[in-house]
Amino acid sequence: MSATKHLSRTSDTPPAPVRIVHLGLGAFHRAHQAWYTQHASDGAQWGIAAFTGRRPDAATALSAQDGLFTLIERGGNGDKFELMTSIVEAHDGADVDALSKLVAAPTTALVTLTITEAAYNLAADGTLDLANPAVQSDIDILRALTAADATAAADDAGHAPAAVTAAGRLVQALAARRSSGAGLIAVVSCDNLAHNATAARAAIGGLADVVDPGLGAWIAENVSFVGTSIDRITPRTTDAEIALVETECGYADSSPVVTEPFSDWVLSGEFPAGRPDWASAGAVFVDEIEHFENRKLWLLNGSHSLMAYAGQLRGHKTVAEALADPVCAVWITEFWDEAQANLPAEGLNIPAYRVALLERFGNARIAHHLAQIAMDGSSKLRMRAVPVLKAELAAGHSGAGAARMIAAWVAFLRRAHHTGAPIADSASAELEAALNLDSGADLVALMAILDVQLAQDAAAVAAVAALAEGFAAQA
Repeated sequence: MSATKHLSRTSDTPPAPVRIVHLGLGAFHRAHQAWYTQHASDGAQWGIAAFTGRRPDAATALSAQDGLFTLIERGGNGDKFELMTSIVEAHDGADVDALSKLVAAPTTALVTLTITEAAYNLAADGTLDLANPAVQSDIDILRALTAADATAAADDAGHAPAAVTAAGRLVQALAARRSSGAGLIAVVSCDNLAHNATAARAAIGGLADVVDPGLGAWIAENVSFVGTSIDRITPRTTDAEIALVETECGYADSSPVVTEPFSDWVLSGEFPAGRPDWASAGAVFVDEIEHFENRKLWLLNGSHSLMAYAGQLRGHKTVAEALADPVCAVWITEFWDEAQANLPAEGLNIPAYRVALLERFGNARIAHHLAQIAMDGSSKLRMRAVPVLKAELAAGHSGAGAARMIAAWVAFLRRAHHTGAPIADSASAELEAALNLDSGADLVALMAILDVQLAQDAAAVAAVAALAEGFAAQA
């Protein structure tokens, strides 16, 4: 029996030149931006150098395969396999030297981000959270690096210290681009954040302003921030997919990605150094993106979060299971009606969007686990539940659908606290401190983490409290 073939580049799959740098090498990036780049009419000229976030594992695995991996499009009736070639370099995110060299290269035209909502390190008001210890640490490191005696900060091997947060690493890399004279560049946020271009500017430009006003001014003049609305459900890969690729494709792939057939990408902003022809792959470019962002954040992501907490409290493990629960289905419809009432009636085709979401959520072959969606709820619910609830209350409505999402989150956190289960959230210490308060006070403190103004609204607090007690009674 012949040995299993391993993925590697051949003369048929030569690497494209690096023109895109990506931060946040994970499954979603590989199913979305990498897919759009590969399918662009000029994709062969746009190679991606991708950097991991917290751990180097994905980069190590992909590097051993020359950046190649298999994309499994999992529809209701079967799987489609595609060899992906658009990622040509994979790096440990901690390798800021490599990041700086690539961002400083004149051939690099843009940086894309999938670093998760929490990694922007923004306070509830949308500004850089200067009280965050990781942000403060990066400020100290970056100030030392930009000082006249920065060489004194290097270790015995000549390596200077490196920033740790994603924004800090990119600020360090953009400082290298300024020094190289490479000129204009675009930063494209592909994270589920309302106004994600503004968030990226607040995180990156805000950090640079604090560290070095001169660098901050250079970024303001030379870096464009592009906003996007992104959509493609991408659950975690399991050993079953690894075995499936070997059986169906005839080669070993340590890093396949499974995703749904549906994909959507809406972008708004300037690309001063150029970009791939993503429109030829189905991306849409618009002048105003806010309503597209909110349609995605509220209808898709909001219902995901509602299912993540309420569904788990009711014993479900996946999106498809939660949707099949008639009680959860009613709650989803209730929230969708509220969200739709606060979106424009024209231009978004919301009724068809809702029908498509039900079909996508009901695809039981996509095992989208609720525990994965439930992570980092403190940052997610600020964008998915809070705006809808505040808009409904301002209109004199109950906002019960949005309030139920927050209540399910509170009940989910209380259960985790009482059972000693870990809370998977970047603000876990703050959440635990709130949960240590007496009943009632804990809810107000938790709501204040989401939105201080909402936590001061007696009607909102009462509505969330009643619904949270309802979840507790069901447990």
